Amino acid sequence: MRIVLIHGQNHMGSSYHIGRIIAEQIKGENTLTEFFLPSALNHFCAGCYSCIEDESKCPFFTEKHRIMSEVEKADILIFTTPTYCMRASAPMKSFLDMTFTYWMIHRPRACMFKKKAVVVSTAAGTGAKSAVKDISTALGYWGVSDIKKYGISVQAMNWESMAQKKKAKIIKDTAKIANKLSKAKKSAVSIKTKAIFFMMRMMQKNGMGAGESEKAYWQEKGWLDKERPWRE
Repeated sequence: MRIVLIHGQNHMGSSYHIGRIIAEQIKGENTLTEFFLPSALNHFCAGCYSCIEDESKCPFFTEKHRIMSEVEKADILIFTTPTYCMRASAPMKSFLDMTFTYWMIHRPRACMFKKKAVVVSTAAGTGAKSAVKDISTALGYWGVSDIKKYGISVQAMNWESMAQKKKAKIIKDTAKIANKLSKAKKSAVSIKTKAIFFMMRMMQKNGMGAGESEKAYWQEKGWLDKERPWRE
């Protein structure tokens, strides 16, 4: 399987280690591709809306496309982020901002509806679950239904200083997650995902999207008729 890891930090901290542990425990012949933010995408969305008409016109398209082309080919996505001020890191949030055209209201990709994902965040204290929610919400609007969430307070500033008892718990927890990801069974598209899709479909049919180019995209895919992205 193709596994892509996107880390919301350049340093290899607790969240990074947990993401790698999960990836390395997934059974089978797997290929791993990793991106570190902000090294791989050191920009903020400029709010120019150039991507609405043509995604290649984004001023940061080259870096963004390098990441998203791998994301689209992946079977499993693993996102990791430290918890900063009870939320996902700024580089991770910036990355999500610049992928907003992947949301179902704009130009969803059929491949996203078949993927499995894991979102990991660690905090010295509280807030890890909020950070996980930031990312899992975006993935849900990409069309990903099968999302495993793992937010944990590690009560340490880094992986090396973490208590062995806490590490043992993490190893046990991540083994369960990896085991679920190892199963060959395809991910089912949830009722929630389908409901959001049909809501966005109705908006596009009624001209309530971001423009005619988006509606044309939906028409080309056949989604305004009887075709559905999860059947492709």
